[in-house]
Amino acid sequence: MPVSVGRSLAIIAAVGGTVFFTRLIPFLFFPKGKEIPPMIQYLGKVLPPAVIGMLVIYCLKSVNVLAAPFGLPELIAVAAVILLHVWKRNNLLSIGAGTVLYMFLIQVVF
Repeated sequence: MPVSVGRSLAIIAAVGGTVFFTRLIPFLFFPKGKEIPPMIQYLGKVLPPAVIGMLVIYCLKSVNVLAAPFGLPELIAVAAVILLHVWKRNNLLSIGAGTVLYMFLIQVVF
């Protein structure tokens, strides 16, 4: 079923407005010059690593180490991500390179 241009524009506007509003909320609650509560500062420090850890566990939960290829593509890709991140301290580089390496390993090598 073809989607009309008007409907497509409405969807784009709705998604754009939602993203804009969610980005605007912190500035409404914590205007410039207003002290950020310690609890919010704490959450800002601990939530990003916690989310990354949860995503890693979610991605690796179905790896079968008892059957070929015994989790080797995942192990190699995770090791590459860790090494790149320790070396360069760049999230985009380490995650992107790890993803490309993993896809190469499962499509070509294993």
